[in-house]
Amino acid sequence: MAVAAGSAGVSSVAAHERPTPTHAPEVVASGLNAPRQLAFSPGGALYVAEAGTTGTSGCQPSPLDPAVQACVGLTGSVARIGHAGRVTRVVTGLPSAGTPSEPLGPADLVFTGTHRFALTIGLGGDPAYRTGFGPQGSRLGTLVQVDLRSGHHRAPRVTKLADLTGYEARVNPDGTDVDSNPVGLARSRGGFVYADAGANAVNSTRHGGSTVAVLAPVPTTQPSPVGPPGFPADAVPTDVVKGPDGAWYVSQLVGFPFEKGASTIWRVVPGHAPTAYATGLTNVTSLAFDHHGRLYAVEIAADGLLSGPIGALVRVRPGSTAPEVVAGGLFAPYGLALRGHHAYVTTHSTEPGAGQVVKIDL
Repeated sequence: MAVAAGSAGVSSVAAHERPTPTHAPEVVASGLNAPRQLAFSPGGALYVAEAGTTGTSGCQPSPLDPAVQACVGLTGSVARIGHAGRVTRVVTGLPSAGTPSEPLGPADLVFTGTHRFALTIGLGGDPAYRTGFGPQGSRLGTLVQVDLRSGHHRAPRVTKLADLTGYEARVNPDGTDVDSNPVGLARSRGGFVYADAGANAVNSTRHGGSTVAVLAPVPTTQPSPVGPPGFPADAVPTDVVKGPDGAWYVSQLVGFPFEKGASTIWRVVPGHAPTAYATGLTNVTSLAFDHHGRLYAVEIAADGLLSGPIGALVRVRPGSTAPEVVAGGLFAPYGLALRGHHAYVTTHSTEPGAGQVVKIDL
């Protein structure tokens, strides 16, 4: 997991106290199982990755807390949001692992054709942890391709494209413990670029795998249960998008203790060290540029996760030290997709059956 460099201060607090727009977010879909990222198809339909509800098989100690049992089930899915908020699960039977309050499974999707998309499936551990779940966990920590064209009378075809956790085990870009949780995904020439939140790295699938950038630990500024100020929190990259300038832009959650104002949005040019595009954000999970080149981000917890999962959609200006709140008071928001003058955000992102997609007027 990880933390971002940034400065929490009066400017950050003031930004979160600005009034939100008069148009309240409109719920366009509900009843989702831990919804994460979402994307529009080339035909204009909205699809959502659902991390699922875990299961009861292959239970083993959680890497986060050995006293807690993590289990797996085939409850992950991808849903299409139709007219009047109708939810149709077009892909089911995908792995979902962890605990009911922290499910990991389908995370992000990128369309590669009218009826075809690539999908990351999270893990939150090393290959031995994945193996411990048994056959139901075999697709955890991978990148798969989903072809919906076979879905009229048969299940869609799901094919593994890359073992992302395997790359972390072979290369371990940050040189610390082997931990993989592939989440944010972007299309790149000849392959894909993805953010591995467990590995603290942004990697590419090209040529069998390569490392695009490693995000450094972020020193904490306040005492915490694990030590005095200065304790290095993990960077936890969560999303990666290509900017109008051709560079990659990477968000980060920032690991425990999830300090307010500690997250940075990084600009990454392959072959060069990451540079800070904006600082002073908190627990960022998703990014998107609009057609004017303006950057929007989702903070899953605007005051830090230890203060509760009340987050916000924010607008981020280059060089800023505090984001501009577009819509606050969102419960555990996570994914973001832009279309026209609206943002679509997943909320209640860790709750089975309570997840939503809301539309926000920009």
